Amino acid sequence: MLPLLSHQQTLEPVYVAFLEALEQSEYSGDIDKRYSARLVQATDNSVYQFLPQAVLYPKNQQDIQIALTLAASDAFRSVTFSARGGGTGTNGQSLTHGLILDVSRYMNRVLEVNAEQGWVRVEAGVVKDALNDVLRPHGFFFSPDLSTSNRATIGGMINTDASGAGSLVYGKTSDHVLALRSVLIDGSVLDTHPLDAGRLCNPDNVSDNPLGQKLISAVAAVCREKRTQIEKQFPKLNRFLTGYDLKHVWNDSLTQFDLSRILTGSEGTLAVITEAKLNLTPLPTERAMVNIKYDSFQSALRHAPSLVAARATVVETVDSKVLNLAREDIVWHSVSDLIQEVPGKVIDGLNMVEFAGDTVEVEQKLASLETVLIEQISKGECGVLGYQVTQDKPSIEKIYGMRKKAVGLLGATKGRRKPIAFAEDTAVPPEKLADYIMEFRAVLDGHNLQYGMFGHVDAGVLHVRPALDMCDVEDEKLLRVISDQVAALTLKYGGLMWGEHGKGVRGEYGPAVFGDELYGVLQDIKGLFDPDNRLNPGKLVAPKQTGALYYDVDSVKRGKFDRQIPIEVRDAFPDVMNCNGNGLCFNYSSYSPMCPSFKVTGDRVQSPKGRAGLMREWLRLLEAEGVDVNALAKAKPFGILQRIQNTINAKRDYDYSHEVMESLKGCLACKACSGQCPVKVDVPKFRAQFFNIYYQRYLRPAKDYLVAGIEDSLPLMAAAPRLTNFAAQNPLSQWVIKKAIGYVDAPALSVPTLKQRLDGHASRGYDLAALQAIPEEARSQFVLVVQDPFNSFYDSGLVLRFIQLIEKLGLKPVLLPYKPNGKPTHIKGFLDKFAKTAQSSADFLNQVHKLGMPMVGIDPALVLCYRDEYREVLGANRGTFEVKLANEWLLNVIKDLPAKAPQDKQYTWFSHCTESTAKPNTANEWTKIFAHFGAKLTAVNLGCCGMAGTYGHEAENLERSKALFEMSWQQTLAKIEQPQVLVSGYSCRSQVKRFAGYKPKHPLEALLELANI
Repeated sequence: MLPLLSHQQTLEPVYVAFLEALEQSEYSGDIDKRYSARLVQATDNSVYQFLPQAVLYPKNQQDIQIALTLAASDAFRSVTFSARGGGTGTNGQSLTHGLILDVSRYMNRVLEVNAEQGWVRVEAGVVKDALNDVLRPHGFFFSPDLSTSNRATIGGMINTDASGAGSLVYGKTSDHVLALRSVLIDGSVLDTHPLDAGRLCNPDNVSDNPLGQKLISAVAAVCREKRTQIEKQFPKLNRFLTGYDLKHVWNDSLTQFDLSRILTGSEGTLAVITEAKLNLTPLPTERAMVNIKYDSFQSALRHAPSLVAARATVVETVDSKVLNLAREDIVWHSVSDLIQEVPGKVIDGLNMVEFAGDTVEVEQKLASLETVLIEQISKGECGVLGYQVTQDKPSIEKIYGMRKKAVGLLGATKGRRKPIAFAEDTAVPPEKLADYIMEFRAVLDGHNLQYGMFGHVDAGVLHVRPALDMCDVEDEKLLRVISDQVAALTLKYGGLMWGEHGKGVRGEYGPAVFGDELYGVLQDIKGLFDPDNRLNPGKLVAPKQTGALYYDVDSVKRGKFDRQIPIEVRDAFPDVMNCNGNGLCFNYSSYSPMCPSFKVTGDRVQSPKGRAGLMREWLRLLEAEGVDVNALAKAKPFGILQRIQNTINAKRDYDYSHEVMESLKGCLACKACSGQCPVKVDVPKFRAQFFNIYYQRYLRPAKDYLVAGIEDSLPLMAAAPRLTNFAAQNPLSQWVIKKAIGYVDAPALSVPTLKQRLDGHASRGYDLAALQAIPEEARSQFVLVVQDPFNSFYDSGLVLRFIQLIEKLGLKPVLLPYKPNGKPTHIKGFLDKFAKTAQSSADFLNQVHKLGMPMVGIDPALVLCYRDEYREVLGANRGTFEVKLANEWLLNVIKDLPAKAPQDKQYTWFSHCTESTAKPNTANEWTKIFAHFGAKLTAVNLGCCGMAGTYGHEAENLERSKALFEMSWQQTLAKIEQPQVLVSGYSCRSQVKRFAGYKPKHPLEALLELANI
């Protein structure tokens, strides 16, 4: 039986006292002490796991000042802080055992855009891509690029001096920082910007902050004094290193000093950056990308210097492992035409070369490169197999989208060993990169490791991720061995182990790079800013008087906790275990389907990454209690009286399972994660597994039984639809249903019913024997319509019109008997009932499948359930039946039909979340179908509509459901005439009807209209 679970991770007394004092102060932000919130912030995109004491979400700079001022009192001098943005660090950069200061929830505004002077002022929590959305209409962009740009914050970029594609031209973040505003450890505010050397003689001229005056004077003096040593010791690289930039605080002529250069790349160890003034780059008028294909990765590497010499803006490389993983991902449909195979050749390396600038310049560079490539291909030189050019901006962005996803795609590697980040952002002089990588590969090959490689060859940065199993103690030891070897190898080639993503826990390698004298200077600077070592302690350097760093590459990793979960349990919950912290589910854009519950709450607990992390801890705690989870999943529930008592006591007795439930019940089960996530984390799947176990101990809410029973009840209710509608739709009944069951806005049954609409129609009267008697050569003329509960009983007119469309196309429709699909029971975790329903339907559909007639369903979510959840639950017992989506079926049908003449008809198609993520090519298919019927169809990219099956009908979700609709659907619908709006998902059409006030058409209805013209 499921026991009460306690985590035993209580807060330290000093933090309890501090947080109580903070709550009593004028602090206006959020204070989150939930274990779930702490767990979610205990990991980033690295292998490490440090549990914080609590998470603070300041609403403004004043909140940060209040917190640090309070912590400056003697009673709280042991309280430590770490600022956090997107949490995309690959080496534990923002992880801490103290307090997290997360600026991403509230401090995410663009404060001022000055297009005339080409700068912008922002808060530290604004996401990089969100900033560029604001800048684009002004003709500018913030040019330092990185693969996590849709969730990484500007504050995080500044703290790690981030850069990425095109850094040879666009530079690093530090090259664009004009000024910073930061809160120092004493709670005071310091503004930093370039200062003429003459002003440094008088402290009052440099800052009105006394501590700031001391810092500026001391850092300026020591960096000037050590200038010769700094020039000699620091690596000569395009990329700089975090911790600390002694070289660039002074300009080359020593006439200007800027303390911002010390703060940029300091990883939050010196101050909490709250605002930044950044210079901007004009958007290029012309862009062109050349995708060059090679016979080997080594050929791609060795060819790169000549591409840089061709004055390319960007040169990016990926190896065959990354390419092959991309081919298996949702992203490939968008780039397959841009990276076509070379007949008779195997592509084992790819260079993506971009030229950007004015039209004449780009055309000249492109023509010059093409001339060289054509000659090299004809002579069989440099391993070049072929190339493709695109000058279409959306296509270029799709290529970059694939490259950016490469980081996460490596996590999808099969097997227990997964490519992980720990030595993957090394930088060496570009001309040495190929030789360096060959030695790097020899190191990994010597340990018999698999790995993937991609990166910025123009800057000498290549991301190499060796595959290790962090649940294996020996592999964890190997991580240390490889780290040491790579650190030594980069020094040999005049490079750095941390060339792009920050240093994090790798501070131990600092002395070898800086030398003892300059490393001592770094310690002194840390001591000036943070004498008690309380800002992100344990990272980069520690003040001399506080001892050695207490974080290193051997620090506590996620694997220490994961290996406490038995292998057979890990195998039963692969989606939980495979989440690698990539954080793509934190995508900021309301026009992305990933992840609606996080977007609407801003709570990382309400995200796929958060849910996977909480589930891992749940599995670990169950094992600690000696509970076999696999056996528990098959156990019978407590008796009804015991469940009633447990539910009554739930508010009194802490149970970690409640925190997991709070996270999972916020999931819309839209399945965007299963398609959009690079490692295909399927939250609805393990959500159903958890519900199934949780409700063995506690009572289910009444609405769960309502949802789970709807498919069985509908035929009975449809026997008297008007009576049912009267009983359910009158105001009193709706009030009772809302208060007693928690269900709102339930749709009315169709009147007339589908049975009534098709009375006497040839499609009715399914007879298997009669169908079996049809000659095989005639069976291709028949189409079997698979019913679903929502369209058949709530939108029967659509089913009728689909049947009419089939007839209009010269085919013979047969309406199959209604069989429950089971999707609602799966969503609510009634797994036993779902398995029985699925097996019953599968048996029936397999029998019909033998007829060799196409079976077609209307609703995407229900059709895709046959492919996904059925296969997962039934395995081999599912059989081989296939139910096609309407667009899949039509795509084949129109091959044999003459195309209609173009008509003056335009439509806009709105996709269902499950459909757009599981079948990303659906928009192209509908577009092709409508073109065949003589009409133009435009697809729009949107986030979730907020309905997601029955989620939007549950009273507790109503506000979130409406907010999600308003994020992207409402404003997009307002721009389009109602007759032109087409929506394929039943739940989406219901949401439009509820909040936009009209019922949009399904694409099939529009096609019938076109066919009748």
